[in-house]
Amino acid sequence: MSDEYGSDYISISDEDGNEFELELLDAFEHKGTYYHAFIPAGGGSDEDDLEIIILKSVEENGEEILSTVDTDEELEEVYAIFMERLYELEE
Repeated sequence: MSDEYGSDYISISDEDGNEFELELLDAFEHKGTYYHAFIPAGGGSDEDDLEIIILKSVEENGEEILSTVDTDEELEEVYAIFMERLYELEE
């Protein structure tokens, strides 16, 4: 995790070695898997155009890492849960 921005920000690298800073919006468990919803750090102020990135925690070689969601169906289900939680917070 990157301490440059604070505890709600992380730095990740993709398979090509490109590094990205992400801001954590929410994290929750669903069907035994822990999911994290992020937006790009400093992604701008227009909330309607925010790109939401959903990653899940998986264990690899005894270490917990963040990974992409496996299927479109899983992504759609988790995205719907995230949006429901987000709207509940706004009310």
